[in-house]
Amino acid sequence: MSQHPSDPYRTPQTAPPARSLPRRDMRDTNRGPFTLTATALTSQRPQQSLELAQRYELLNRLGVPPVANEDFDDLARNMAERAGFLYGFVNLFLEEQTFVGLHQPPADSGFVIVGRTMSRDHGWCPGVMARRKALPLHDVHASPRFSGNAVVDAVGIRSYFGAPLIHDSGTVLGTVCVIDPEKRPLAEARRLRDIVINASAQVLDHITRAPVR
Repeated sequence: MSQHPSDPYRTPQTAPPARSLPRRDMRDTNRGPFTLTATALTSQRPQQSLELAQRYELLNRLGVPPVANEDFDDLARNMAERAGFLYGFVNLFLEEQTFVGLHQPPADSGFVIVGRTMSRDHGWCPGVMARRKALPLHDVHASPRFSGNAVVDAVGIRSYFGAPLIHDSGTVLGTVCVIDPEKRPLAEARRLRDIVINASAQVLDHITRAPVR
């Protein structure tokens, strides 16, 4: 994977705290049933509330806790390394975007370090959820629609490739995606799109093989 030796988005060579993307840390613990709070439901629009309840119900039924998981971290790393991107995510859309799988540069690399959650409205994954198909952005600045984004400002991201996690039931659980502070050639877009689509299939296979409650 490219180390971006002269990247203008590099930060000083210290071990930085996670940027404002995270809300809380997560551990692969608490394997018992998890529930959706009334506050979470009432804070969403009706359609969002229904979709959120469906995601929680499906995750419960599949026995997949919405917390950080080493298997998902490995899948995120493999996806990022195949694409040659610095960051890779397996992202469940819950009250917040929840990165159950995360790959990023080492803390002392000088690149931005992110945490495990992010607002539902930030980034490009909400667009993937809405369109229910892959979103390839070889250069996020190529379109004003995608360049005005909080993640561009917070992390300095120039390229994004994401694909939805659509269960056989039709429920969209979340996304997988890779992001990087360097734009990619347009000629590479199809190959990179296929990498995240294949990663999505791998994550869904892992989810459906989890012990069913």
